[in-house]
Amino acid sequence: MNTQRWLAAPARSRPDAEALFDVDAARRWTWSQLHAEALGWAGLLRARGVVAGDRVAVLAGNRGETFALLFACAHLGAMLAPLNWRLAEAELAWQLADLEPRVRLGEGSTLALLGDGAIDLDAGPGPVDREPAASVAAADPWLVLYTSGSSGRPKGALLTHGQILANARNTGEACDLRRASVALTLTPLFHTGGMNCLSTPVFWRGGRVVLTRSFDPQQALSLLGPERVTHLMGVPTIFQMLADHPDFAHTDLSGVRDALCGGAPLPLPLLERYLARGVPLRQGFGLTEVGPNCFSLPADRLLDKLGSVGRPLRQLDARLVAKGSACAPGETGELQLRGDVVCGGYWKRADAFAAAMDGDWFRTGDLLSADAEGFFYVRGRAKEMFISGGENVYPAEVEAALGDHPGVAQVAVLGVPDARWGEVGHAWVETRPSVRVTPDELARFLDGRLARYKRPKRIAVIGKLPRTGSGKIDKVALRASLA
Repeated sequence: MNTQRWLAAPARSRPDAEALFDVDAARRWTWSQLHAEALGWAGLLRARGVVAGDRVAVLAGNRGETFALLFACAHLGAMLAPLNWRLAEAELAWQLADLEPRVRLGEGSTLALLGDGAIDLDAGPGPVDREPAASVAAADPWLVLYTSGSSGRPKGALLTHGQILANARNTGEACDLRRASVALTLTPLFHTGGMNCLSTPVFWRGGRVVLTRSFDPQQALSLLGPERVTHLMGVPTIFQMLADHPDFAHTDLSGVRDALCGGAPLPLPLLERYLARGVPLRQGFGLTEVGPNCFSLPADRLLDKLGSVGRPLRQLDARLVAKGSACAPGETGELQLRGDVVCGGYWKRADAFAAAMDGDWFRTGDLLSADAEGFFYVRGRAKEMFISGGENVYPAEVEAALGDHPGVAQVAVLGVPDARWGEVGHAWVETRPSVRVTPDELARFLDGRLARYKRPKRIAVIGKLPRTGSGKIDKVALRASLA
């Protein structure tokens, strides 16, 4: 499987070219250095008994060693499981018990959470592994990434070598990745966004990854010009915070060729601020189990296809299904995906994965529509859709309408019980810094923009919306706040 050669090939052909820059550690790796470090970690893991199929858990903030461990696991045929350091101790304990890792690695205070025998990442790897690479097939798992667990216990999605390779090819084509491409990775590596939206595709293409330990808008802006960043990815909150920072106006953005935004609808005012600076900010769509890059919206269609996530990428098929039948253009249905970019299942949860499949189609649970040209639009989650007065209401559509208000930064909408209508919309609105917007003003703003049954009956303007570890709006927390 050529995933095992992603470092070896450029280490031979371009040994002194830079592959990775860990900003907070002030450490740079050339291709030959990163390859040697990956083999060093492989040697240490092998000495600890790691063989093909074993799990290797790492609990740490973003750091370059995680990428070296990823390729060490590829060499051994093992699975890397980057764990969420933001979880409570009990949540981590459950995941470790579920995962049963052969080796656990951490840093500083996380070592105590990992228990006796955990390896300190700061101690460094061992001697370079001299054994041949394990035999690895496309269907073999390479990464275990736990889903957010918004309903029930989180599930460990098994991302295979074939899936990660297919996503790299998809992303390389959609984002025009080259050897000169430089991706700024500032989202957590324990989520597929940080690991796979741009990082692994850029490594596959022979480009360079600039990694920050966490997201800091001032730091991120300071890196774009000097590090010749060409690509970056984030949720709308990240792009909003960058645009609202005082340094944004004079930051050199001339080298940024592509910016991918996922996790929530992209507000028009935010898109316009980036287009004014010459940056094509593109709405994306994906999930841990599939992709994560599944669609692409061409930069020249950003405005005439506003709100669209684009067309399906080459390495997958997409269809919309409603009541067991294929959807006509404009009709909303559940998105189902198939192809090499679908994960290999859930760790220890074959039943849950079988329930998510319809033949060889993965049922995403997301509601989308497609127009006559094949451009897809996210309408919401199937479980989030609510019925008001007999009419279906899709929260994503309402959120997008409120997000067009120039004073609005982020929006979340949920359906709540109502004695008259059955359910009505409840909207939470986070405004832009130093902007005052009232619920009445927002309600008037929706006049003529949404049908009356779609308009939220209740609008709450709050300081900050709660967010999950990946930066998405935490609708579970919002729902709980109504109790």
